Amino acid sequence: MQKTQDLPTTSSSTRNLLMFLIPSLLGVLLFMTPVMINGGFTIPIAVLAKSMLGLLGQSAPIVVTSIILISAFGSLLALAIKPTFVTKSKFLTGLFLPTPFWLVVRLLGATFVTMAFFGFGPEHVIGGATGGFVMGDLLPTLLSVFVFAGLFLPLLTNFGLLELIGTFMTRIMRPLFGLPGRSAVDCASSWLGDGSVAILMSSKQYEQGYYTEREAAVVGTTFSVVSISFSLVVIAQVNLEHMFVPFYITVCLAGFVAAIVVPRLPPLCWKKNTLINGEEKVLEHEALPEGETLFSYGMKSAVERASHIRSLSDVLKEGLQNAADMVLGVLPVVMAIGTSALIIAEYTPIFTILGMPFVPLLELLQIPEAVAASETMLVGIADMFLPAVLAANIDNEMTRFVVATLSVTQLIYMSEVGALLLGSKIPVKAWELVMIFILRTLVTLPVIAGVAHMIF
Repeated sequence: MQKTQDLPTTSSSTRNLLMFLIPSLLGVLLFMTPVMINGGFTIPIAVLAKSMLGLLGQSAPIVVTSIILISAFGSLLALAIKPTFVTKSKFLTGLFLPTPFWLVVRLLGATFVTMAFFGFGPEHVIGGATGGFVMGDLLPTLLSVFVFAGLFLPLLTNFGLLELIGTFMTRIMRPLFGLPGRSAVDCASSWLGDGSVAILMSSKQYEQGYYTEREAAVVGTTFSVVSISFSLVVIAQVNLEHMFVPFYITVCLAGFVAAIVVPRLPPLCWKKNTLINGEEKVLEHEALPEGETLFSYGMKSAVERASHIRSLSDVLKEGLQNAADMVLGVLPVVMAIGTSALIIAEYTPIFTILGMPFVPLLELLQIPEAVAASETMLVGIADMFLPAVLAANIDNEMTRFVVATLSVTQLIYMSEVGALLLGSKIPVKAWELVMIFILRTLVTLPVIAGVAHMIF
């Protein structure tokens, strides 16, 4: 009789363990396992994204243009008519009933993408370095990443992996960065694959009540690091491929210093330690219960999380909603803000003027060709690749090294990361991103310069 009663418990425990192990291992494989493709390292989710990009081919601009137009005009119709099927759905309300400001951003994105697609309007809007670049190169890449990252993200977040890793990493992440251990997964996914994945993860963790306002803002602006693969592109642009190893070590060192310092300064230190519902976060659950080891408590927490999964169809539905939310909600923002930032960078002297105060600092740090280098200091806020493009014409190798390394550690690029952050649920404002960008520049530049003097 006792055996009969035990069977359901044993069966349930095995089910929960497998529910944790299988999806979590699949998530690690897709998001965090490096694979060698064409002589370079990447992750399987990026391979899937590139495969989709290849399948779209020449039709990619048509697809992204259609998506942005659907987002903009769908929002207009929903706000005007307020159909019941939209107002009664939390998901559709969030997707098609934006605030007036974000509606204007979506309409601006629709205007820019239409002009770029059909090739009419001012050259500074539709040119290959501005709107044409965002529509033809950046948005198709983001679309393919969003589809697969959004679809498979629940493998990392819903089945207990974050609970297990969080238990092990809290003792490192909390003292150093003031973050929960689970944020280490965001960083690893970004480092190995794509910064947009980390932003998507951070946004969803905040929405689900795992991150506070401060934690979400810190993770989104600090750990959405540039992937190894794209760092290779940057160092190649300044003709220093042979120095990739010291370059990337310097990037990691400067990024580590910035991750410790910048979150302790305004505006990030001003963020509230409250969850999305306004409640204060209690940190007691991060402490290790008496009698538990890190592994036993981590596994117990992971299996407990997996036990709440009752239907895989619900998980699939969440994945599809993730993808739709990012595609319809963020692509218009990237088109609007990214194009605007690139227009300012390409057609105005604003960034050259703003870079002039850096000349004395660069001279103090003994960086050769300080005037030429100063022009690259702030232009990266428009797009990460612009400093490397400008630095390619600088003769001094040390200066090119400093500019390339700094551009990778600044992180807040309005053509992509900045626009993604503003379009997500992560609680950051545009002026805060500008402040964080400047702070990261001021904190990392002396570190990079110091290493550069040791190398050259």
